[in-house]
Formats: sequence, C-alpha cells, structure tokens
Amino acid sequence: MKLGAGKKYKAVAAKVDVFTKYPLAEAIALAKEVSYAKFGGTLEVHVVTNANPKYNDQMLRGTVVLPHGTGKKVKVAAFVSDDQIDEAKKSGADIAGNTELMQAIENGQINFDVLITTTEMMRDLAKAAKVLGPKGLMPSPKTGTVTQNLATTIDEIKKGRVEFKLDKTGNIHVGVGKLNFANEQLADNVTTLLKAVVEHRPTGVKGKLIKKVVLAPTMGPGVTLEWQE
Repeated sequence: MKLGAGKKYKAVAAKVDVFTKYPLAEAIALAKEVSYAKFGGTLEVHVVTNANPKYNDQMLRGTVVLPHGTGKKVKVAAFVSDDQIDEAKKSGADIAGNTELMQAIENGQINFDVLITTTEMMRDLAKAAKVLGPKGLMPSPKTGTVTQNLATTIDEIKKGRVEFKLDKTGNIHVGVGKLNFANEQLADNVTTLLKAVVEHRPTGVKGKLIKKVVLAPTMGPGVTLEWQE
C-alpha cells in the first residue's frame, strides 16, 4: 500500500490481494471496481520488463493500433510541403502546413497532441527539435510519425494508435481505454498491447521479457495480471 495513502485509497486497496495474479477478465473488473475518481478515468497498463534501457540492444519502443481505440480525441498536426497540405487535411489532420506551423511551434503555440511529417520535411523541422523534443512531440521513424503515407498514419492515430517505450527503470506505461469501455473491449486492447510489446522484444534480452503486468485505474490501486508470454 502507498505510504501516506488517503482513506479512499485504503478502502479500495483492501479489495485487492497483492499476492494474487488475476485472470484478465477478473483483473479488469476489479480495476474498475477500485477506481475512486469522480471523473471518467482510464485503464492503465504497467509492464515491468527484464530489459535494461542502459544498453542499446535492450531498448524497446514501438507503436500499436488498439482495436477499440483509447477513447481520447487526438489532435493531429501535419508538417508537410505545400502540395501535401490538402491531402493531410482531407485525411483528417486538424492542422496542416509548414512555415506558419513552424512559427507557431517556435512561439510555444503547441495546440496538438501528435505531430507527423514526411522524410523530405524532417530537415526543415529539425530546427524545432529543442522545443518539440522535451515535450515528446518530435516526429521519429521509430514511432511512425515520420511517414510517406499520410492518410494511413493519420487514420491509425485517430483510431487509437499508441506508443510504448521503456522508461529509465525498464518499465512501460500505457493507457488502453476509458473505464467506461465494455470489459471485453478493454480486454482486447490489453491483449493487443502486450502482444505488441513481446513482438518488439529487444535482441539483448535473454529469457522472458515481461516480469510483471499491473492494471490500474487513473485513481486507484493496481491489480496484478496473470500473463504468459
């Protein structure tokens, strides 16, 4: 139990057996039950891995399209050449452009959640790296945000494509849908994410990649998942 946990947290935490690994359906139902947020929270997946991000051959990063999305509306900006602006907008980009978009970024006017670009435009966008990088918004081929297929990329992001990557301690944290999703929808999203993580196994990791998986609501205790690679 968390140190300094409040009464609400303690009350719901008592419902979770910290020594039990729960089957997926039961884990999701329990994670919903122990949420004490007054707002519509998210189901978060926390993956503890055997990967050590200090070594290049153990880095893990990728993207996956969740079958039922995340329940979050994502605002997409496309930094593209003049002749691709209309294409990007027709494909669903909320913002599309180059010079004006660059000026807005440099002025700190970042009103988008994801920024995509093309290989040809990366050089022009590079000067904004100091602004975008710290915010995790700099496009990268590794995250699929540098693309030659604007329509597909924008469509996937809008439908619920999420990025997963190791943090400094070798863990992964991803929101996989709103708690008001049907349990079956959340189960599909969790399974899809975990399979994608395993498929991106780093070559330097020996033995099992995943040590532990915990499902947790935005506000509430975690529930350890019974999971086999």
